[in-house]
Amino acid sequence: MLTIQRASRASHIPSDRRLRAWASAVLPKGSEVTVRYVAEAEGRRLNREYRHKDYATNVLSFPYEAPRGRVKGDLVICAPVVAREAREQGKAIEAHHAHLLLHGLLHLAGYDHEREADARRMERRERAILAKLGFPDPY
Repeated sequence: MLTIQRASRASHIPSDRRLRAWASAVLPKGSEVTVRYVAEAEGRRLNREYRHKDYATNVLSFPYEAPRGRVKGDLVICAPVVAREAREQGKAIEAHHAHLLLHGLLHLAGYDHEREADARRMERRERAILAKLGFPDPY
């Protein structure tokens, strides 16, 4: 189940239908994830509180223990940061939303990018899923 919360009034946030379609490319059946779109102030507060970094970041992942083969957790996506990054990187905003949603979901599923080998593995998975969804390579 994917629950979507919109605490940001940004008009560029994809529809629930699109978000669910993208998430279904990653999430196994029986998963429980809440995605919360936030404005910059809330994104900054959460990043400061949980990561001790005083700025709004694009996506925060909060995994919870889940039965084997399932994903459980919360994602916080900062809508203004997504829009700014898409502009700065010359990407379509919808493609950047899809990438960051999938990126966060993969974190919830146990992927990480702290070590170079892990980053390559995660990026390969992101590229493959995004290609299946019709989006270009985000890297």
